[in-house]
Amino acid sequence: MIRPRVIPCMLLKGEGLVKTVKFKDPKYLGDPINIVRIFNDKEVDELIFLDILATTENRRPNFELLKKITSECFMPLGYGGGIRDMDDVRQLLSIGVEKFVLNASAVENPALVRLAADHAGSQAVVISIDVKKTLFGKYEVFTRAGKKGTGLDPVKFAVDMEKQGAGEIFVNSIDRDGTMQGYDLDLIKRVAEAVTVPVVACGGAGNVQHLAEAVKAGASAAAAGSMFVFQGPLRGVLISYPAQDELKRVMP
Repeated sequence: MIRPRVIPCMLLKGEGLVKTVKFKDPKYLGDPINIVRIFNDKEVDELIFLDILATTENRRPNFELLKKITSECFMPLGYGGGIRDMDDVRQLLSIGVEKFVLNASAVENPALVRLAADHAGSQAVVISIDVKKTLFGKYEVFTRAGKKGTGLDPVKFAVDMEKQGAGEIFVNSIDRDGTMQGYDLDLIKRVAEAVTVPVVACGGAGNVQHLAEAVKAGASAAAAGSMFVFQGPLRGVLISYPAQDELKRVMP
């Protein structure tokens, strides 16, 4: 039996990697190429890179940097940030990106999801849903680095995106981002029960038990950032990844 995937989710800011807390206060981690090489050595399942500024700065992906990253990356790579049309999708495919992570563009131009799925296959189209609780405790989809509320319900939006051809739903809790206190399991459960495509949990993981809890809640894979880049109470930067034996034990 294949165990659920465990995916480091790295945030690009300019040409460096950072990590945020609740989508704020980005802390510099280092050069993305060096960090990819470390993850190669650790044989991680898959990697996701998200450019946190591309959409808010209204620019396209940094193809030159991504080309360098894909040339060093020995594992499946997903990328999100600034993907606006099929030209971007084709160019990302041409440089070796295997999955396109659509966020704001999926909300603002849902037809792009269908076009990308028809061109590259549903397995290549990941819809990233950034979710935050409102003052009234209701879940709402946010875009543009968590700055723009959409009024959309994440469960209904996930269902709509599956109908458009999405092959995977990436659910990221803004409230849990970088806290390392565990995923929003209620949110994951609601989305996973509503769709038939794989759901990737993100936002809040601090240890391997949290990864297992996400899978138990219905996620097909668990993504994390802080857990793989920080060490100790002072959050010193140290790139890590659980041993395969440990993952098999907690996520059979």
